[in-house]
Amino acid sequence: MHTTLLFFDQLRLIDERSAAFRAAVSAAPSLDVQVPTCPEWTLLDLVLHLGEGRHTWAATVAAGPGATAKAEPRDAPPAPAPSERGALTDWLAGSTRELLDALSEAGPDRGCWTWWGASQSPETTGTVARHQLQQIAVHTYDAQLTAGAAQPLPSEVALDGFEDFLLTCIATPSAWPHKPTAVEFHATEGLAWRLTLDGAGARSTRIPASAATAAESHPDAAGLRLHGTASDLLLFMYDRIPATSLRIDGDLLPLDQLRDWEPEE
Repeated sequence: MHTTLLFFDQLRLIDERSAAFRAAVSAAPSLDVQVPTCPEWTLLDLVLHLGEGRHTWAATVAAGPGATAKAEPRDAPPAPAPSERGALTDWLAGSTRELLDALSEAGPDRGCWTWWGASQSPETTGTVARHQLQQIAVHTYDAQLTAGAAQPLPSEVALDGFEDFLLTCIATPSAWPHKPTAVEFHATEGLAWRLTLDGAGARSTRIPASAATAAESHPDAAGLRLHGTASDLLLFMYDRIPATSLRIDGDLLPLDQLRDWEPEE
């Protein structure tokens, strides 16, 4: 049974995925090439987004639990020129190291400003590490796809990242404005989750892997069930891959409504 990754495993995997991102950037034909999964961005835009974001989150973690907003990096170096690919990847490595150092010093349990206060995830540095791993992993897929060598997210990263996506990015106490429903996600690695959408908001729980069989005999248990690898489930929810990559039982309408939903603050 998969359990939530330990904090220092998350730090190890942040380092590993960041290295994979840099490798994809180095292998790409140009920094000016369009990112297929982020068509408004070039690869350079994606690099700057990832690097600048890690500098900012490092500063936010370092600011401690008393911070009331995202912190600005102190003495952040200017972005290297697009032609300096070696300097650019060095800058990326520095942003990752800055984030890892800040997280290591803080430990997993310290309070930290986040944007997900109303979600099911605590506002701690441990959750910051978990969410940073998810973000870096998805953008590593983007960079690999741009370089022509996309790879699935590693299973341990995808399982932890998909649960983080549900608890951090989707969960809210704002009332669901549509017909109440439930969506189940079944990862082939043996973990499953139920997302409930109703007047109490959006909230997720793990369910037994055997629930997939039970649900077949109780079709009203969930209006929609999706089956696939954890990597495919996460990449689908981020609109990186099509629904045809999954096995789908039911109508995708709730997910279309979820994508269009803007919960009240």
